Amino acid sequence: MSQMSDMIRKMFHEGDVKRDAGLTTPEDIVRFDNIQYGTIEPKWQMLDVYRPKNITGKLPVILSVHGGGWVYGDKGVYQFYCMSLAQRGFAVVNYSYRLAPEYKYPASFEDTKDVCDWIIANADEYGFDTDHIFGVGDSACAHMLSMFACALTNPKYAKTTGFELPEDFAFKAIALNCGAFLISPEGKQDMTTQLMGDYLPQGGTKEEFDLISTVNHVTEDFPPVFIMTCPGDFLNEQPMHMIPKLEKLKVPFIYRRYGDRNDDLAHVFHCNIRLKAATLCNDEECEFFRKYL
Repeated sequence: MSQMSDMIRKMFHEGDVKRDAGLTTPEDIVRFDNIQYGTIEPKWQMLDVYRPKNITGKLPVILSVHGGGWVYGDKGVYQFYCMSLAQRGFAVVNYSYRLAPEYKYPASFEDTKDVCDWIIANADEYGFDTDHIFGVGDSACAHMLSMFACALTNPKYAKTTGFELPEDFAFKAIALNCGAFLISPEGKQDMTTQLMGDYLPQGGTKEEFDLISTVNHVTEDFPPVFIMTCPGDFLNEQPMHMIPKLEKLKVPFIYRRYGDRNDDLAHVFHCNIRLKAATLCNDEECEFFRKYL
């Protein structure tokens, strides 16, 4: 493991513990925890489902892909954010996946595929409206979610994954929060490019960078997308790579830049549900999803 990955695991963990200190499961949420969706590595291939208690029947679904630089995180550090989305009237699936460098690409991608298969197979038991599935992802996993959306909508790109994608699964819309969409070995060596050595099987060849850069694989069938960033987001230039492609292909999108000179916010601020800006962002994203119900 690189020093960068080790630092991220320690630093991000400390930040997440501080962010969520004192939070508990809301009284208006029912949760189903630690459901195994895969058989390769039970420790990581687990998911939770959260639903609002006061709504019966099938609900639209939000699949949450947690961030963490491809090397950190699990469903535990996203539970409170995901339950806050469920409070807005959705069934939310919050899952862990195999992390780099112990499991390199495409392990996390394959785990996402398996979760999607699980959603379709268990729709009746957990009350999923599979005609209305949405996705949220942040940071490295806004990247992963955008890649997965490309694979579902671009048959040529789907063939590069090496496995069959889920049948009868499609995103009505997605939200990409503080994400990376163009990853290149050229230019400045930032945290993202340094992590590629741990994430990619060959350490980051030109072919690998081309393969995982979303902007190379978006088609006109890419789902409607809400893209957001903020002044304190170290990836805040990344939407400028994605937006021209969406405009050219006439893919519906909304772009939001939260915060200002007096409140620059921080990378993935929306996960801190105590922040007013997080409430605004998450409200607007869920309202965006409701346009596609």
